[in-house]
Amino acid sequence: MVNRRLANWLTGVACVMLAGMSAAQAQPIRFAVAAEPYPPYTEKQANGEWKGFEVDLIHKLCSEMKAECEIKEVAWDGIIPSLLAKKIDVIFSSMSVTSEREKQIAFSKAYYDSAIAVVGPKGSTVSKYPDDLKGKIIGVQNSTVSASYLKAKYEKIADVKYYDTQDSANADLIAGRLDLMMADGTAMTEFVKTADAKDLAYLSTVPYDPIFGKGVGAGLRKDDAALKARLDQAIQTLLASKDYDDLSQHYFGTSVKPAF
Repeated sequence: MVNRRLANWLTGVACVMLAGMSAAQAQPIRFAVAAEPYPPYTEKQANGEWKGFEVDLIHKLCSEMKAECEIKEVAWDGIIPSLLAKKIDVIFSSMSVTSEREKQIAFSKAYYDSAIAVVGPKGSTVSKYPDDLKGKIIGVQNSTVSASYLKAKYEKIADVKYYDTQDSANADLIAGRLDLMMADGTAMTEFVKTADAKDLAYLSTVPYDPIFGKGVGAGLRKDDAALKARLDQAIQTLLASKDYDDLSQHYFGTSVKPAF
């Protein structure tokens, strides 16, 4: 009788453990995007759903992994802490792969790459670095590779203004409170096409610096090796597909496929 009770108890424990494992495996992968518009990568629609290049990539990657996924919005300056606190599983929000960030988190294979650009009023000239930026008021979003670059190279010769969101920097440039702005080149190509930015132009591509990193990748916790392996394989498959080329052409009119 004792042995039968013990056997029944062990069977019950095993069932509970298996049920728990199945439930964990069934949990959706939580992809995080920054809680701000960043067209053409991510942009929240009136119905609350997200659209954009990275949103389309998330859906295609999850289909390739045969995984249920959901998109979460997180403030940009809190996105790495949210990942480390396990509130999200993947950062998928135009985050460049840099050695500084790799001290905290792991990265997938790069899924796109973009140059860094300087935007300013039409008729302005930026061709010589650092000379053409000396004495200028330059806007940049905090916690970006552009911000790291300006902090390291230009704070002593220019007035660098840091913003919590790209939208805020855009607004001050449009209002004439900035001379120039530095940001992701593909995003700025789209920005200067908008009606609000009709008096602005893409002035120059910033010469590559190691501070800019090695393309844009998905951020993961370092101990999520299995998820990283799945995501890397899905990204590799997607990069080699016509779907990726079609999305790149649709959103940018050119290829943003990474060389890294």
